[in-house]
Amino acid sequence: MARNQAPSNVGPRYWTVPVGRALIALVPAVVITFNRDHSADLGLLVFGAFALASGLLLVLTGPRTLTVATDRSLFLIQGIVSLVAGGVALGFHSGGHGFFLFLVSVWGAVTGFLEIYAGIRIRKRALPAKDWLFTGIGAAVLALLFLLLPPNPVVSVGLFGAYLVFLVVFLPIAGLSLKWDAPRQRRDNADPAQTVPTSTAPNDSDSL
Repeated sequence: MARNQAPSNVGPRYWTVPVGRALIALVPAVVITFNRDHSADLGLLVFGAFALASGLLLVLTGPRTLTVATDRSLFLIQGIVSLVAGGVALGFHSGGHGFFLFLVSVWGAVTGFLEIYAGIRIRKRALPAKDWLFTGIGAAVLALLFLLLPPNPVVSVGLFGAYLVFLVVFLPIAGLSLKWDAPRQRRDNADPAQTVPTSTAPNDSDSL
């Protein structure tokens, strides 16, 4: 007897990953929002802590909650890139505004591309495809704005804070939607072999 098909490329506990990412983004978002100091030094410290924690979460939870090897590899690479970027930011937190722009731009471009690619690759068959696309586009847009806008520490750190607020708002909705939608998807994908046939047995008159 065939087993029921999984509703997506993620396991039943994957919803905790986007919720965890949102919780990690909450503290730096609050720090930037309610802090008058929008210097590059603060930006590097906040980004470094955020990237380190996010990377650690992806490295530890990605292999356990994703069911497809390619997806696990993509998110593992994303986690490693975040760990490296976070470590560099904290190690050189006095590197100045230009260094902050460069580091966050590179991080946003790389991680954004990886998440966009992951979303496009599974867009027709997995639940979190749109979530990955939105978060990937958010990181890519952040990197693009850092490259196009005039170099101003207040603007740059403020934009990074706005990106964090986007994660705080969007990711819990995405995670809880996955949690609530998974049971319905499992019912919809129930094994057809287990369905009771609706045809009736032939009448006695048919055998005459």
